[in-house]
Parts: sequence; structure tokens; C-alpha cells
Amino acid sequence: MTVAAVFLDRDGVINEDSGYVGHWDSFVFLPGVVDAMRELCDAGFALIIVTNQSGIGRGFYTEEDFHRLTEQMSEELSQQGVSVAGVYFCPHLPEATLPQYRKTCNCRKPSPGLIHRAIEDLDVDLTRSAMVGDKISDMQAALAVGIPYRYQVIDGESYEDCIPVGNLAEACKKLLAAV
Repeated sequence: MTVAAVFLDRDGVINEDSGYVGHWDSFVFLPGVVDAMRELCDAGFALIIVTNQSGIGRGFYTEEDFHRLTEQMSEELSQQGVSVAGVYFCPHLPEATLPQYRKTCNCRKPSPGLIHRAIEDLDVDLTRSAMVGDKISDMQAALAVGIPYRYQVIDGESYEDCIPVGNLAEACKKLLAAV
């Protein structure tokens, strides 16, 4: 059975983007995020986090650090009634400091590889799905796979083919009104 999903970028949508957030002690949920995520879960959406994590490739934190932070974030969300269906991340970038991450890949947004992997793993129905991101690359990845509902948390330049919002809570309200 296919599921409708909301794909979420992490830094700048779920948590404060203070620059290369790789440890729990620097992770701060943005206001209203947990409530919005709970509303989306209650409405039947699978929540899927798709996040570029170039801080790994730059050597600021390790994949183990990322997984530990993800586990702590998921546990905190679970305690507040939010279930995360999956977390997909890309540590690569062409100019990575660490050679094992120095490459051009199909998973670093704006490429849609992370979304494709989630669709396959979780049997996602794209026609009923949404993307909430803060970067143009998030919107480009969503458009590349045909996600119909695209919400960009505006903190700079916006992409022409999306609905601008102030935060995840606003995107949640607009999405629930649209479906």
C-alpha cells in the first residue's frame, strides 16, 4: 500500500541552521515544528527527512555523529507523538575535504537521489506528497521527481515553482487545506 509523504529538509526547516549541525548539543528545534510534524502524522502523512550533510565531507563531524544526532532527534520526536518514517542524507560534495566524500553524486540535492531512494524503500505515492525545504535545491529535487506540493521556507532567494511559507507550521496548514 502506498503512502502519502511529506519530505522535509532538516537544517532550516526542522532545526535552526546554525551551520553544520552535527551534534545534539547544537540541535535546536524551530518554534512550532514538533506540533506541525505531529499534525502531519495525524493526517496520515509519512514524514521523510532528506538532507544534504556536507559537514561530514568537510570533516566537521562524522557519519557516526550524524546517526547519533538523528537517533536523539527521532527519540525526542517520538516522545512527543511524532513518527519519522525515514531519514536520508548525502555527505558528498565535489570539493569535500575528506577524499572518500569528494565526488559528484545523484543524492546531493538538487539531484533527486535521496527522494528516489525513499520512494522505493517506503512505497510513496508522489501524487499525494509534498516537499518542505528552505533552499532552491530542495525545490529543484522535488520538481525533478514530480512532487506536486512544494513549500519553500523563505530565508533568501525563492524558487519560482513553489509556494513560499514562513515556516513548517505554515506549510502544514497550507498543505492540509489543499489535500
